[in-house]
Amino acid sequence: MVIFHELRDASATGPTYLTIGNFDGLHRGHQMLLARLKALAATHGDDAQTALITFSPHPLAVLRPDNPLLLLTTPEERLRLAAEEGIDIGVIQPFTHKTAAMPPRGFMMLLKDRLNLVGLVVGPDFALGRNRSGDLDELRALGRELDFSLHIIDPIDLDGKPVRSSTIRRDLLAGNVRDAAELLGRPYHATGPVVPGDQRGRTIGIPTANIKTRPDKLLPADGVYATLAHIIEADGRWRTYGSATNLGLRPTVDGEHRWLETHLLDFPAEGESGDLYGKTLRVEFLARLRGERRFGSVDELIAQIERDIQEARRILAEASERN
Repeated sequence: MVIFHELRDASATGPTYLTIGNFDGLHRGHQMLLARLKALAATHGDDAQTALITFSPHPLAVLRPDNPLLLLTTPEERLRLAAEEGIDIGVIQPFTHKTAAMPPRGFMMLLKDRLNLVGLVVGPDFALGRNRSGDLDELRALGRELDFSLHIIDPIDLDGKPVRSSTIRRDLLAGNVRDAAELLGRPYHATGPVVPGDQRGRTIGIPTANIKTRPDKLLPADGVYATLAHIIEADGRWRTYGSATNLGLRPTVDGEHRWLETHLLDFPAEGESGDLYGKTLRVEFLARLRGERRFGSVDELIAQIERDIQEARRILAEASERN
């Protein structure tokens, strides 16, 4: 994927089929839209390309700053996922009040000029420009004037459940990471550098890696989860371990800050360093084992953590067999 960080800097060598949106989570509904985008480009000819425009920050962060929105995916993660779906061009468009006030015709002319737009693929509630005046009827009229086609993709349900970013957020905030994964088409994950903690886990023989995530990243409900931990090396290589992850305040030891901390199973492997500080860790949430609670003593806490680890091993083994 070729990535641009401003639409005015973008360029395309051939005719382009394009989609525009937040695409937070890049869930199964978004994936279906991208599949349609690729199919249209394939019928156009070998020189046709596909492109996705997303925004940073999220438009709601600009238009409704008093109601902050936590993200399922960063703009960079969305483009990485779109690239895995086979999209050729990605644009992270800065979103400002000036962007929001842009007339629809001016924006579409910019798309024609910078990306050689021939087809636009969107959902049924899509609109752009000042006061959302660029609705579907307006876009159809602009398509006739500027020579591009408009294609509408209906949203999908999965087992009667709407596949939408808002639905996934509700599932995660309730700890339903399995349901969220079904709508996403993959496990939900959080990524960040490993930072020093209070090293309390080492004192009880169960060391954990403390992961610092972006402040605008949505994290699931507090509790203990069966997870996969991917250690991402500087050269892009990965090492993957099963893990048991705690998210919360750790009330038994009077924690004051919300931590995302994971215990990597069977780590380090023979010949590997056990030092994770400064490395990037991506944690995928497979299943919630229990909610966070206070125990009567540290010994009770240790006994429960050992049970959590065994349950995490069982779930990870089942997941490995399914795959």
